[in-house]
Amino acid sequence: MSTKLGAIQVSEKDGQIEYLREQNALLIQRLFGRKSEQTTDPVSPQLEFFNEAESLAEAVPETPVAEVEEEVVAPAKRRGKRKPLPAELPRVEVIHELPEHELTCACGCRKQAIGEETSEQLEIIPMRVQVIRHIRKTYACKGCEAAPVRADKPAQLIEKSPASPSVLAMLLTTKYADGIPLYRFEKMLSRHGIDIPRQTLARWVIQSGAHLQPLLNLMRDKLLDSRVIHCDETRVQVLKEPGRDPSSQSWMWVQTGGPPDKPVILFDYTTSRAQGIPLRLLAGYRGYLMTDYYAGYNAVAAQAGVERLACWAHARRKFVEAQKVQPKGKTGRADVALNLINKLYIIERDLKDASVEQRHQGRQQHSQPILAQLQSWLEKTQPQVTAQNALGKALSYLASNWSRLVRYIEGGHLPIDNNAAERAIRPFVIGRKNWLFSDTPKGATASAQIYSLIETAKANGQEPYAWLRHVLERLPLVNSIEDYEALLPWNCSPALAS
Repeated sequence: MSTKLGAIQVSEKDGQIEYLREQNALLIQRLFGRKSEQTTDPVSPQLEFFNEAESLAEAVPETPVAEVEEEVVAPAKRRGKRKPLPAELPRVEVIHELPEHELTCACGCRKQAIGEETSEQLEIIPMRVQVIRHIRKTYACKGCEAAPVRADKPAQLIEKSPASPSVLAMLLTTKYADGIPLYRFEKMLSRHGIDIPRQTLARWVIQSGAHLQPLLNLMRDKLLDSRVIHCDETRVQVLKEPGRDPSSQSWMWVQTGGPPDKPVILFDYTTSRAQGIPLRLLAGYRGYLMTDYYAGYNAVAAQAGVERLACWAHARRKFVEAQKVQPKGKTGRADVALNLINKLYIIERDLKDASVEQRHQGRQQHSQPILAQLQSWLEKTQPQVTAQNALGKALSYLASNWSRLVRYIEGGHLPIDNNAAERAIRPFVIGRKNWLFSDTPKGATASAQIYSLIETAKANGQEPYAWLRHVLERLPLVNSIEDYEALLPWNCSPALAS
């Protein structure tokens, strides 16, 4: 009996040692290894990166190296063809003619223009700062004692503020589209002799977000009409949250969906990651919900009419980690799983431009057999692997999420992964590297509002500054829901006059 107990203790100790070895190997890989995930199958093309948004933001494309048996002959270097400058940009023509003394030919006749050669050069005019003076004339009648009348001034978004719509649009664009913190924008203005403290700039951001909230309400209505919604969340630090330590972590949630021609991307700031948050954000939704494995979405998925999908990119990452801790130069079970998952993605790549019906048929014909093969392999392999190591965790994740992972083949409109949400949240993650934290909850809420507007505008082909200026100029004149709807990104011309 004691011998059997000792054997069990030794086995547990060996398992702990193996677990620590894998964790050490993964840490070294994250610190010094490549940032991208690549397949080791030599016959499969390199697929799209599968890293989290944080890793994708830092990834650097690598130059592939060709492996040949004999000498390598470098191909002739092709000269890249320069892309034409956008046709919608305004043009200023500068006509170059021969000087007068060269227009007379040696024979005595005057030379005539018979053609022309055109070339284009891009010009950028740096920020021009000027002051708009509103002069309101006052009128009085000299024939009677009627009270004087003053001419009206156009309604302003922020009354009694020196910030025009163009200033507010530039402020919001530089911070949320370009990731420039307010203190840097403050310095940019100071170079032009303008002294506006960042506290004032922050107040303008918060006030703008409040005025733009009706547009966000309409966008959420459009989001909840989606057949599929992608969800994700990431941490954000807010220093001055009442009753909380400055080092406490809060959360920024993202949801993306909408019709193909009217995409919507919405951000929401909360102090909690509890399941009540997605219940509130997705209240009334009926359709497919694509998320990672986070249990906070379980309550939403349990509601009638909500069908939950799981993300193959997350499942793949688990096997990539298991592959990284394999002995160097050897293939293992993780490679088998990755090879099959990569085949699923190759099918998706081939069906990228297919119609919804064609994609559905292609998945049934080509993806279904691979999924069956992967499931059979999973059922055979999982009992043979300890659940404590990286491969065991990858197998456990695959098994526990299998029913949600395979659901994407039910329809051609369903996504294979949650990369749409990760792409949507990436601008926030990149911006967070610059400004690191929000000062107050109001500031974090305003950030969520403005990120929502800018990312939705970009997804609909709008240039953020031009669209924001267009909206901010017209908001004070809005009187109805129809007026607000006319300002939504998909109802505006993509080429707005700036």
